[in-house]
Amino acid sequence: MSEHLLSVEDLKTYFFTSRGVVYAVDGVSFYVDEDEAVGIVGESGCGKSMTAFSVMGLVPSPPGRIVGGKIFYLGKDLTKISDDKMRKIRGKEIAMIFQDPMTYLNPVLRIKHQLGEAITLHQGKKNIDVAVQSALELVRIPSPRRVANGYPYELSGGMRQRVLIALALLLHPRLVIADEPTTALDVTVQAQILELLKQIRLEVKTSLVLISHDLGLIAEACDRVYVMYAGVMVEHAEVIDLYENPKHPYTTGLLKSALSIDEFKEDLSIIHGSVPNLMNPPSGCRFHPRCPECMPLCIEKLPPHINLGSDDKPHEVSCWLFKG
Repeated sequence: MSEHLLSVEDLKTYFFTSRGVVYAVDGVSFYVDEDEAVGIVGESGCGKSMTAFSVMGLVPSPPGRIVGGKIFYLGKDLTKISDDKMRKIRGKEIAMIFQDPMTYLNPVLRIKHQLGEAITLHQGKKNIDVAVQSALELVRIPSPRRVANGYPYELSGGMRQRVLIALALLLHPRLVIADEPTTALDVTVQAQILELLKQIRLEVKTSLVLISHDLGLIAEACDRVYVMYAGVMVEHAEVIDLYENPKHPYTTGLLKSALSIDEFKEDLSIIHGSVPNLMNPPSGCRFHPRCPECMPLCIEKLPPHINLGSDDKPHEVSCWLFKG
């Protein structure tokens, strides 16, 4: 029985293809508490989105499958429940904001019908119009009645993203997973959406998992952060602690490669190499082919997770530099 709102333990989600097995999520553990915002950050292709899909029970099968680990929500293991029970939780208890509105909004259905489907599924057909109006007002959409009667293609990218947020928050879930919610938007609209998420999270009193490759976004919105690389978690700490005192060489590289208005850089620092093919991940520490601190032991064995902080304020790192 988990004491956290959500607790993911040693999650393994693999894809079984004709070319071989893709180890998309390979032993991931993290937790989220009530009224907390948790970030998951890493490069594209590291398994962030697939971790979210695993929690939501949306892994495309075949070829994907959760092959190991546990996902506890309020002490109940979601990997053990039926599809029918998971559908009752999805949307009502745990909701997801996807990164591409035009992919997840039906272009030939009016906005009110798409929001109304979720209400009907979980609460029946009473007061649908009122609930839709309330949801659109919650995400600060001007003229909510006009938007409700419109189609997705009639809206700007920022407005479509607000509709997706409204859809996720429609039934006031206890946990919202936002998967790169600002990726397709320009910088000014990104700032608006981020501020909106922060405000609504406090109003609705929901917990948030924010998935992003943008370190600035995570720093602005989250309490704690997990750093993910090639299907595994490599570091975890409170946001300020991690940004001011990174431990893992990958985290250090990410922070050095980020631009800041507080610091002038003549040359942009980069992490050499690329994320490995998860069909054939490196032995030992998965970051070792790109790591400037690589030792022979890093190539041979996967490092354990070591807590360099305290039980109340953990700072966990998976790196042989801190083997003790």
